[in-house]
Amino acid sequence: MPTITDQDHLVTGQYKDAANLTARSSLHERFSTNKAGWFGWVFDQLASLPAQSRVLELGCGPAWVWHHNRSRIPSGWHIVLTDLSPGMIDQARSNLAAEDDSQFEFDVVDSQAIPYHDASFDAVLANHMLYHVPDRPKALAEIQRVLKPGGHLYAATNGQNNLHEIHELMLEIDPDLEHRARQTFGVSEFTLENGTAQLAPYFSSVVIRPYPDDLVVTEAEPLIAYILSMTTNAEVMANLSPADQQEKINGTRRLVEDKIQKTGAIHISKSVGLFVATKG
Repeated sequence: MPTITDQDHLVTGQYKDAANLTARSSLHERFSTNKAGWFGWVFDQLASLPAQSRVLELGCGPAWVWHHNRSRIPSGWHIVLTDLSPGMIDQARSNLAAEDDSQFEFDVVDSQAIPYHDASFDAVLANHMLYHVPDRPKALAEIQRVLKPGGHLYAATNGQNNLHEIHELMLEIDPDLEHRARQTFGVSEFTLENGTAQLAPYFSSVVIRPYPDDLVVTEAEPLIAYILSMTTNAEVMANLSPADQQEKINGTRRLVEDKIQKTGAIHISKSVGLFVATKG
């Protein structure tokens, strides 16, 4: 069974392209109660960076932070976008294709072996990715190495109880699928609760900035798409026939639609935020 740190599965399965990530992001964009928006809020946290800055993003995915905030990026910033998945780098290039190529650089990079010089970046952004890294201490040492003195790591992650209602819903659908989803998507390795202790050996100060938000889901299909993005890959559904897979999908649809019909909406609590860690 693939796990949250199974890099082969991440590159060739779950994150070979942006499809699964888009299904999950769409639920947040449509039904979040915080209308400021996650990508705008993350960019706000970078406001204290110098007008002339080099910024490295690890696990950039489709480059949504920069695509959503393109008009706000200072002209003096040079941004190096990296991901373990070549498919994600292709998507990032595509999403920023209309932008000034001189401001962006793209590379396939493993955060455990960052191929850049010591003290070469003012900031490193790791948006919901450190829990995917098999050897996190090695990655944190690498991040600390490439940061300039006084530079910051901005590391977004979830709390232990994030979206717990979705996992409760999945338990109703199939306890085995819920267990498999937790193996692949649980973030116990690096959370808002335990992240400070992991960052402290490498940085002189660590501050948590919480992002207040919840979901109020009033339509079934986006939530179904979210759940299926977690469970329909070949590894998870391997023991089911195509007919049984379809029945699982149909059962999910019936359950979600019934809950929305009874209450008008499904309320889903979120626990999410950002660590700001400073190199001394």
